[in-house]
Amino acid sequence: MRPLPHPATGDIQLTEVLRALSDPVRLEIVARLASHGEMTCGDAGDALGVHKSTASHHYRILREAGVVLTKQEGRLKFMSLRREDLDDRFPGLLDSVLSATHAVA
Repeated sequence: MRPLPHPATGDIQLTEVLRALSDPVRLEIVARLASHGEMTCGDAGDALGVHKSTASHHYRILREAGVVLTKQEGRLKFMSLRREDLDDRFPGLLDSVLSATHAVA
């Protein structure tokens, strides 16, 4: 099984990160990962209110933007935030977005 493609830290673009975070469903996924740490895609998608294929689309957008790291172990895929990479590239961005998300909720 070949690994899923992820951008290198230096290749993460601010516009792509902001585009990925602009969707409420993806923002909820990121908030869950921030509070719970690494999760399976199934666990992260529980209670999102979207079909499995739609959730997979959101996971791909987040991964390709460099927001999450996805690794596969057998039939399960695990996601985690690329917090350190994002903080290196855009200091304070993720914390600001998550703080604003909690303020609205």
